[in-house]
Amino acid sequence: MQLKSNVSFDDTSVAFKYKSNRALKKANLLFSVINNPVISFLGSSMVKVGLKLRLPLDFLIKSTVFEHFCGGEAIEECKKTIEALAKYNVGTILDYSVEGEHNEADFDRTMEETIRNIDTAKRHDHIPFCVFKMTGLASKPLLQKVQSGEELDPMEQSAFAKVEKRVEMICQKAFDHQVPILIDAEESWIQEPIDKMAYAMMMKYNQEQPIVYNTYQMYRTNMLTNLRGAFHYAAMNNYHLGAKLVRGAYMEKERERAEEMNYPSPIQPNKAATDDQYDKALAFCVDNKQRISVINGSHNEYSNYYLALLMEKHGMKNNDKRVWFAQLYGMSENISFNLAKAGYNVAKYVPYGPVKAVMPYLFRRAEENTSVAGQSSRELSLIRKELKRRKLA
Repeated sequence: MQLKSNVSFDDTSVAFKYKSNRALKKANLLFSVINNPVISFLGSSMVKVGLKLRLPLDFLIKSTVFEHFCGGEAIEECKKTIEALAKYNVGTILDYSVEGEHNEADFDRTMEETIRNIDTAKRHDHIPFCVFKMTGLASKPLLQKVQSGEELDPMEQSAFAKVEKRVEMICQKAFDHQVPILIDAEESWIQEPIDKMAYAMMMKYNQEQPIVYNTYQMYRTNMLTNLRGAFHYAAMNNYHLGAKLVRGAYMEKERERAEEMNYPSPIQPNKAATDDQYDKALAFCVDNKQRISVINGSHNEYSNYYLALLMEKHGMKNNDKRVWFAQLYGMSENISFNLAKAGYNVAKYVPYGPVKAVMPYLFRRAEENTSVAGQSSRELSLIRKELKRRKLA
């Protein structure tokens, strides 16, 4: 069955219209490197060593991989990116991607930055959501101990109370400004207390519309069951469920830990099983659209096409506010910009932060594009197709 809107993810003239010739050539060079596993590994390794030795690499990184995948080092620097995307009806989700916080001062700083994001979104029509990672507000060992059910000592009880207060302050600000807030997913062994806090905030702030969204990593074997359970809990308590669907980000780590600790892997056995569960989750959300609002956080072309097809089947308008499509900045432009041109709600995750502080994020992007079968090859082929169309090849 064909979509009436006839969305095509192969139209590179739309996908890369916002990129100058210079930016497109740089993207070609970048993905040529990423597409070669050996060169990519050596390049990442050399940068890691250089950073440890405190070599002055900031300018090199900022003018290449950082420029492609990030919006800037601070919110103000991201405004150019926000405006460039907005010209093509693509929204921005500002993502403060600083990682590795370990103390209360760092956690408070991340909370304050997230609140600044919400204040910025309130003043800007093209920032439809804000986002935070719970590990930016709390230590992983603490979350893990809470999930295991171990008794917390007085200091840990105080620390966890501060975590709950930070989450409350962020969600209260989001509610006051009517800016939806996304809570990113984490590893399975710390996810349960995150879910619990997310649903407590939904019950408080999602009575009239979804303000708080939880994230569901569909490569986990139990996630479709979790999503259905979350819906039934929301229905019982009469609030709206905000659901961001992603395939997942910690596959190797999850499998390694399961093997080391001798428990069944929580990850689907193969990509086909993940894809099947993901698309069933999309169908479940659309079937229950009266109570669920969904963000399709996917770089998979079929899943994006399938969601558009589901919307058409249900007689929904392309810009129905209950459905959003989201991809990472610098990736899958063919999906984002072609959907936006067809009138769908689209937003890009735009990471930002000091160059050295966001390097863990950038290393993951390089590794992901290298390891996911066909990801960087697809990106590269589309970039080269557009270079050829512009007669720049």
